[in-house]
Amino acid sequence: MSRYLWPGAVDRASLAGAELVAAYPRRTDVPAQLWTGLLAQAQRSVDVLAFAGLFLAEKHPDWTPLLMSRAEAGVRVRLCLGDPDGASLAGRDAEYRIGGGVAGRVRAVLASYRPLAGVAEIRLHDTPLYNSIYLFDDDMLVNTHVYGILAAYTPTLRLRRVDGAYYGTYLESFERVWASARPFAPEDDPEGWAA
Repeated sequence: MSRYLWPGAVDRASLAGAELVAAYPRRTDVPAQLWTGLLAQAQRSVDVLAFAGLFLAEKHPDWTPLLMSRAEAGVRVRLCLGDPDGASLAGRDAEYRIGGGVAGRVRAVLASYRPLAGVAEIRLHDTPLYNSIYLFDDDMLVNTHVYGILAAYTPTLRLRRVDGAYYGTYLESFERVWASARPFAPEDDPEGWAA
């Protein structure tokens, strides 16, 4: 509030620093309960931007049911995943040298999200992904991507919206990718998402 009344009195460097809550050297170092804890507390919105983000469904059995309960409680849930047939995902797959594994991971996570049909918005993007972004109201986890290294082994930042210096940059990135992504359609899921 003081920023609006006395803009010259605000130490912008301190505010920006306050947004960085924690930094983890690898995504695997993020406390496991943090992912579902932030999700369970979300009241307004949950946004996910990743190529797959399959670890959430694999390592946290309550992830998808929690997404469902949040959406049913009126929380806006937006999931933006890599297009399994897209050029950007194919490029990431070649970078990791795993022979089609990234597209398979996206298809697997889409299958796990079938129960969310009708309550969550799901889009597929074909953009180079420099970070995976996980938003929970005013809390955010940003998993940085490093060339040739799987995302599980790259740094992750925990941010909390204070002044917007960090948070706003990643939020804008999410919104740009979301705007360019196409809605997930029944033909994207030959095994029957919409069935």
